[in-house]
Amino acid sequence: MDSKDLAKYIEAKDGISKPWLLVQLRLKKLQERRSEISAEEYLTELTDLHKDLMNLGEWWLGIEDEVF
Repeated sequence: MDSKDLAKYIEAKDGISKPWLLVQLRLKKLQERRSEISAEEYLTELTDLHKDLMNLGEWWLGIEDEVF
């Protein structure tokens, strides 16, 4: 699945308001651009992505049945 397909899936599942899905989309887009950017830029963007993901915390608590 490429980033366009993932974006369509997120839209179809009303996932725009779900930040964990948007992090997945950002990761997919970064993977697709990996060969076009420097290793330093890739690592910087990956680190930012990881930080944003960790800042989500335990978002699934209380809604496990809905998201898993």
